Amino acid sequence: MEAANALCDRPLTPSGVFVPDQIDAIDRNILKELQDNGRMTNVELARRVGISAPPCLRRVRALEEAGYIKGYRALLDQKQLGYEVTVFAMVHLRSRADADLKALERCVGEGPQRRECRMLAGEIAFALQGGAPGLRAVQVFVARLPAEPHVLNGKPSLALRISKDAAMVPFETAT
Repeated sequence: MEAANALCDRPLTPSGVFVPDQIDAIDRNILKELQDNGRMTNVELARRVGISAPPCLRRVRALEEAGYIKGYRALLDQKQLGYEVTVFAMVHLRSRADADLKALERCVGEGPQRRECRMLAGEIAFALQGGAPGLRAVQVFVARLPAEPHVLNGKPSLALRISKDAAMVPFETAT
């Protein structure tokens, strides 16, 4: 067990936490367990990954400081909160000039109903995802896109059913 607790001469951050230059199997297990349940106690996490609590906490802090763990949040049920409709929009820009890319990102950032914006390679410049309380709000969301001078067109689609909703990074499992 002590060998599993070793931190292997990793460098220190300014706050004195070891930084993983390469994550090992224990770090991967920590990340997987936290991804599955970010609310578990450090003692429970340590038990699940097979090390004692103090080195487990050091590893979690190192993973946070190194940027492997971006943060913690609750996953909310949008329908229970009044957002009945999920809309996706595929956006074509007039050009991929930096000014046009940044203008679309500013436009997307202005509304709380716009939840996700991803720049894509290929014909479609951006894929947007938003939530809306109803179809009227979707119309407002979609109508605003072509009004932007840098947008050539935005093709909306409504989500009819969610077959999979896993905001997780996949981890290979040992066979």
